[in-house]
Amino acid sequence: MGICCKEAATIVHNEKRQHIWFVVTMILMSIYLLWRIFFTLPWDQGFLNMVFGILLIVAETVTVLTTFELFFQKMQKERTQLDFPIIPPEHYPDVDVFIATHNEPVDLLYKTVNACTFMDYPDKQKVHIYLCDDGGRPEVEELARQFGVGYLGFPGNKEAKSGNLNHALSKTSSPLIATFDADMIPQHTFLMKTVPYFLLSQFTQDKGEWRLRRADELDDGFKLGLVQTPQSFYNPDLFQFNLYAEQGIPNEQDFFSREVNILRNASNAVAYTGSNTVISRKAMEEIGGFPLKTITEDFETSIRLQQAGYITYATQEVQAAGLTTTTIPSMIKQRIRWARGILQSLQNTRAVTSSKLPFWTRITYISSFLYWWSFFNRLIFIMAPILFALFDFQIVNTSFLEILVFWLPSYFCYSMSMRYLSSNIRNQRWSQVIDTIFMPYLIWPVLLETLHIHERKFKVTNKKKGAGPRWMTSLLYALPHIFLLLLSVAAIVRFVHGKYGLALFYSSIIVFWLVHNMIALCYALFFMIGRRAYRETERIRAQEDVMIHYKAGNLRYQARTVDVSEHGIALYVEHPVYLPPQTTISLVVKSERYEANLDAVIVYVKKDGEGWRYSATVQPIDEKDKRQYMQIIYDRKHSLPEQMNLWDTAYDDMVRNVKRRVVQPLLDKRKMPRIPLQCPIVLTNGAECTLRSFNYLYFSASGFRGDIASGAVVTFYTRSQIEVILRHTGKTTTGHQEVLLSVENIGDIVDRGLIDQMLDDLLHPRSESA
Repeated sequence: MGICCKEAATIVHNEKRQHIWFVVTMILMSIYLLWRIFFTLPWDQGFLNMVFGILLIVAETVTVLTTFELFFQKMQKERTQLDFPIIPPEHYPDVDVFIATHNEPVDLLYKTVNACTFMDYPDKQKVHIYLCDDGGRPEVEELARQFGVGYLGFPGNKEAKSGNLNHALSKTSSPLIATFDADMIPQHTFLMKTVPYFLLSQFTQDKGEWRLRRADELDDGFKLGLVQTPQSFYNPDLFQFNLYAEQGIPNEQDFFSREVNILRNASNAVAYTGSNTVISRKAMEEIGGFPLKTITEDFETSIRLQQAGYITYATQEVQAAGLTTTTIPSMIKQRIRWARGILQSLQNTRAVTSSKLPFWTRITYISSFLYWWSFFNRLIFIMAPILFALFDFQIVNTSFLEILVFWLPSYFCYSMSMRYLSSNIRNQRWSQVIDTIFMPYLIWPVLLETLHIHERKFKVTNKKKGAGPRWMTSLLYALPHIFLLLLSVAAIVRFVHGKYGLALFYSSIIVFWLVHNMIALCYALFFMIGRRAYRETERIRAQEDVMIHYKAGNLRYQARTVDVSEHGIALYVEHPVYLPPQTTISLVVKSERYEANLDAVIVYVKKDGEGWRYSATVQPIDEKDKRQYMQIIYDRKHSLPEQMNLWDTAYDDMVRNVKRRVVQPLLDKRKMPRIPLQCPIVLTNGAECTLRSFNYLYFSASGFRGDIASGAVVTFYTRSQIEVILRHTGKTTTGHQEVLLSVENIGDIVDRGLIDQMLDDLLHPRSESA
């Protein structure tokens, strides 16, 4: 009890400190902006200087005000959390599960449908799963038949995803609807962590216990339209992968899904992101179904629900994971679609001025609109010091001392507050890196959409894995960043040339911003250059029990998984074991809920700390094992980081990227473990030597005394009198220090079940045991 009280006190203390930082930052930044607006504009420096000066102030103001909105939401966060009710099993309603598909491959759909059939529910007959196929493909219909789920074919792709889902709505009747994209794989807990929220109007908490409300207690004002769980991904996104940061930063979309969208509970402006969501059918019927005339029907759906008086609620716990886009062109197309679609939806619904929405909801949507102009702001922030240092533009009229007084404290507090805001999911540096990368490709679409020049065609995001970076294509996408980087280098060289002492000190602010922007541009360059992807499927870290069975010799070993994938597995064993390559072995992988039988073939072995890691290709024995194994892989929290590594600096990132691109790692290709030994032996012909290492097929040996020639076959006996027949190969190890001896009767030793005893004898020879 004392520990809980201490934890609660710590949380309260941290929240107070966080709120103080927010308030101080807002005060200092407001003072800074007022100073910038009224005292720093270059009124007497000509028209162009004035234009660029105003653009810079507008960019700063928009950036700061959108952040202020998030500060306010963060300070309200704890007041907007819904209680999670404990509902008796008989009160759970029917749920229709829609899996929307257009042209995705069947093997991708297989994993999603499979996972949906494993979702927990008090009465699973109330869960109705449908493959909603607007491609009308026979192979998808066959997949639905294979799993025993519903198939709703809607050929023609009429009205894109909205048309597909509206068709599904017209063919079903459950009061709740769960929607999943084709690649989004739910955890077994998904329905149990979302559906109870919809019963809050019928249940209340009384003295710590949940009970049905009496007639006079029913809350007719509580109208829950949807519950959105975070978007999550089991494969590294391009920021993690291309920048060699899989273990250093979270997925780029985590900041929105696990932070911003949660904060929007405070203003009831939570965005429906199209998947991993449970929606009220009554609410959808009230707004006329999924909206048309937009390329982001999900975002517009949430606005229309809010306008109809419904709550849209975002939860914090990840309940499904999917496949994020893996090529630069597809990622850029995806972001352009999001940008244009969100601006379309804001225009279609008039969300910013709608009298149907509360004041703070409209403020949030103003912030949503302004966010997409942050990329134009980033261009201004990059160009401003270049214009000053390289082209002698005077766009800020101030002194060095004024900058230290007005800018430095506000900038420091702003950076600290950003850390509190994002809960270590993202920091200011990474926000600027991401904006810099997307900047050249989003400014024009955002401008066109703002001017009501619309993109109407819905484009499904390509999730296929790229074969690797193509230099010419990569350089084309990087051209804007290369141009800005060269301008920045030229600016810093020209600006510091001939400056010494105090003159260089007074130039430090401009130098700081030039270097600051150059770092972000270097990130962008590394990102665009990319990185070759070697694996077809993702490895997911997992620690599950494994029983290994090698039928020859009836050998059985206990192991733990290190990572799992659809076609491979890595196993950790404490001691080296005999598992020959190019030979099928049997694995039984068990988790708390699942068990799968696999055929496996060892592809390489390496030392791993105090134990050994065996990597193998795998194939499930039958369809049941395949379904179980898919769940072992995907029914878990993904193993990618959820928070940033705060110890990593920009310098660390740059060094890591350069090293990983210049120095190619040596691939470990050993297919048998190389076990170090210190085992003196006496051969039956009287010769002696010391065995130095063993990989089940060969010994390396040194210190020979007596007669043993190249090609000779000799024998020795282990401590347990196991006969080992050796042949002198005439070959030596690297450095020619040890001779290689092949084990001629290894098959017989294995067949007799003596291989483990033999290894024990070698590791603990007579002299040691004595």
